[in-house]
Amino acid sequence: MILGIQILGILFAIFMLYITFLHKKKKELTSKEYLFWAVAWIVFLLLTLFPTSLDFLIIGVLDLSRRLDFFIIIGFMFLIGMIFHIYLTTKKTQNKVEKIVRQLAIENAKTK
Repeated sequence: MILGIQILGILFAIFMLYITFLHKKKKELTSKEYLFWAVAWIVFLLLTLFPTSLDFLIIGVLDLSRRLDFFIIIGFMFLIGMIFHIYLTTKKTQNKVEKIVRQLAIENAKTK
């Protein structure tokens, strides 16, 4: 029997797959990025449809009492990883902008 929260999860996964596809079509995502996100949304969809499929890992191996605990831990780990990736990307962009500004300042000083 499918619960209301599962229906919401299924709709969310399908919506995010569609949004991911649109960004790929607009060439805003590379093939690797598209593949990563498409697989992530498909895994999310499958876990929503079959929430007991990971019980052997959650209860048996990790000894967690509830599935929700596992998903919260995985969610936090994913978010922390994404934040770190965004930080590194921002830092690289900042360094590139500083380099370009220095070069333009030097060129402007030479022409004056």
